[in-house]
Amino acid sequence: MITKLTGKLLSVDDGSVTLEVEPFEYEILIPDFNRRQLQSQVGKPVTFHTLHYFEGDPTRGRMTPRLVGFLKKAEREFFEMFCSVDGVGMKKALRAMVRPVQDVATSIEEQDAKALSALPGIGPATAERIIAKLRRKMPKFALMVGRDEPTAADGQSDVVEDAFQALVALGHTETDAKRLLDNVLETTKKRFKDVNALLTAIYEQSHGRN
Repeated sequence: MITKLTGKLLSVDDGSVTLEVEPFEYEILIPDFNRRQLQSQVGKPVTFHTLHYFEGDPTRGRMTPRLVGFLKKAEREFFEMFCSVDGVGMKKALRAMVRPVQDVATSIEEQDAKALSALPGIGPATAERIIAKLRRKMPKFALMVGRDEPTAADGQSDVVEDAFQALVALGHTETDAKRLLDNVLETTKKRFKDVNALLTAIYEQSHGRN
């Protein structure tokens, strides 16, 4: 399975990009929120975190290999979970992802069925199934930052995700961990080079409020 590709971005079309990884060129299907980020990156090196699947009717032997790509590893993880909901699947999930993962995850976490129903192809019944299956798994995705930045945001999103996991391991609830991270990210407006720097800022801020 192809899980990561880095190459020169040749073109960005509706629903897909062409990536040159010499001597090959790959067509990669992308969600619409990534398409908007990539339009200014043509001609530049870009990394995609990918999923590989087959599309078609296996009973007729007509199976076409497809690659789906995301700019962040966490986006790919979210997409796999989104596809696991009954009645969704790869094609519907791709069509639905017109908003950044952070926004969709927040809607799921807050049980906002109306916002989810507004996504293309996601009606009220599917929105309720998505909430029922995924809402307890959303805090770390709702924390994703740099939603309008392309590949440069990868490192920061990994730091935030790792800090979230560290806070939970230290005994904080997921809700409390999310609140602590949100507070420090909103007030400092800075990038943190590693998990220790972010955790230090969190505890310094928390101590200052006590």
